[in-house]
Amino acid sequence: MPTRNDIRNVAIVAHVDHGKTTLVDAMLKQAGAFAAHQQLDDRMMDSNDLEREKGITILAKNTAVKYHPKDGGAPITINIIDTPGHADFGGEVERGLSMVDAVVLLVDASEGPLPQTRFVLRKALSARLPVILCINKTDRPDSRIDEVINETYDLFLDLDADEDQIEFPIVYACARDGVASLTKPENGTVPADSTNLEPFFSTLLEHVPAPSYDEDAPLQAHVTNLDADNFLGRIALLRVEQGELRKGQTVAWIKRDGSIQNVRISELLMTEALTRKPAEVAGPGDICAVAGISEIMIGETLADPENPVALPLITVDEPAISMTIGTNTSPLVGRGGSGKGADAKSGAKVDRKVTARQVKDRLDRELIGNVSLRVLDTERPDAWEVQGRGELALAILIETMRREGFELTVGKPQVVTKEVNGKVHEPVERLTVDVPEEHMGAVTQLMGVRKGRMDNMSNHGSGWVRMEFVVPSRGLIGFRTEFLTSTRGTGIAHSIHEGHEPWFGTLTTRNNGSLVADRAGVVTAFAMTNLQERGVLFCEPGTEVYEGMIVGENSRSDDMDVNITKEKKLTNMRSSTADVAESIVPPRKLSLEQSLEFCREDECIEVTPETVRIRKVVLDQKDRGRTASRAKKA
Repeated sequence: MPTRNDIRNVAIVAHVDHGKTTLVDAMLKQAGAFAAHQQLDDRMMDSNDLEREKGITILAKNTAVKYHPKDGGAPITINIIDTPGHADFGGEVERGLSMVDAVVLLVDASEGPLPQTRFVLRKALSARLPVILCINKTDRPDSRIDEVINETYDLFLDLDADEDQIEFPIVYACARDGVASLTKPENGTVPADSTNLEPFFSTLLEHVPAPSYDEDAPLQAHVTNLDADNFLGRIALLRVEQGELRKGQTVAWIKRDGSIQNVRISELLMTEALTRKPAEVAGPGDICAVAGISEIMIGETLADPENPVALPLITVDEPAISMTIGTNTSPLVGRGGSGKGADAKSGAKVDRKVTARQVKDRLDRELIGNVSLRVLDTERPDAWEVQGRGELALAILIETMRREGFELTVGKPQVVTKEVNGKVHEPVERLTVDVPEEHMGAVTQLMGVRKGRMDNMSNHGSGWVRMEFVVPSRGLIGFRTEFLTSTRGTGIAHSIHEGHEPWFGTLTTRNNGSLVADRAGVVTAFAMTNLQERGVLFCEPGTEVYEGMIVGENSRSDDMDVNITKEKKLTNMRSSTADVAESIVPPRKLSLEQSLEFCREDECIEVTPETVRIRKVVLDQKDRGRTASRAKKA
């Protein structure tokens, strides 16, 4: 079969924070993608605000560099797909791998292969893609290059790689400095026999297969991602598998349900560096974007109208975590940050989205571009069950909606179970924990409560221990905050979906109850002074609260209704202690992720553009008391 030698398609896959986006930045700079006067940011591929804030890649994105070979040959276009390293965004990884002919597996020279490394590598091997191993961050003082390479070989064997796949080339790099070499450097040093990424580029050209095609085959192009433009409308990103795609051409659009409709390509765009530029034609192997099809979906095919042949749909793993998302039903709905009309005071006008129709439309829009998400109806017309890969993926969705002006009520995350041979099975995770030796006992104790099973433990002699546990996904909801507290912020934990096992039984992961406001009003410093002995408070003086809102964590296991709006009464009697200053312990401010972790079954979260509040599902104190007494009698 003929091949296109002027193009290469490659994906960069790795664990979180092993340097994928930094390596892509260095490739763009050294390939001359930018003019000398251009102001360049770090992590240019992380264009999303949340990606920059959290320091992780959430969306798979593509870029293209023009590489000019040193022997003076014709320039070669290298299409690079930068994929997320977090398993919660696995749908993005699977879409990215469907566009390429090989993968670069990036591994940290100190941390070695971690759970997400296993996840992304398993996907690449199952897609029968050749692998290039890049050992990054060789300049880390604690790097252990030989051991990491051996661990990577063990991982390939563990994932049943065949002989061709395990014979991979190895490149050593320091992506931050833009240096790569084929010669192994000393631990803790930057490769000395190179000053740029030239060895990495030449390895890509040698080991990434050029796209092959059949000259007589009709047009076939696979939609792998969607984007939007204010002028062009919906844009479909696709890879041309066979034939040619031209601007103005009429093609057959094969939908997910098998129906076929003829449509016209109004605009054809090709990626150069970080921008899309108009083009006239895209050939086999090209990754391009087309406009003019307003309702096209991921996984669908554009084909020849005379001979339409569909490509297989993109499939992703089953969701493991679900949560209920509905409209805001609290007494403070639509009333700003403090509940006292903060928008009116500041003069700012916030476009608040509080109706069920707006929330449902937004969730339906999310389904268009997010193949790993599912939205199911519930008994209530203003709430929906949203299923996804993990807690982080769902928290990112809620945070995005919050910034768009939505007010939501979000339920506690639950696991998605399935029935196997008449028995209920629940998802389990493989958790890898790196902690200093002195915190081993605390972590083991945390895992014991969560019914975690230790599979492996290794000590590299550096004062740190790596432990692997198999633990039910339920046990990891709310785990991260406790883990960081127990290890004093030094521990590192990563988990990945491992499959399903029989139901583990009851888990008690939160021992403390909640402090619940028993009336509406404004928080006073006087009330906080008296209540701070009862537990940890979440709100500060001047915050408006309502009955059923959770204002703190009780020091005991049961819930306690408290009056946090109590005022100090004035008297006409002087007291020797009247003017003694009382000190208030600063309240604990919970982020959205921490609030989701803290939440219990009978609690939910109120999310608004300005604030996040935790509340009881049933706000009325008497109704909650009746429900509790009935449960005891039953």
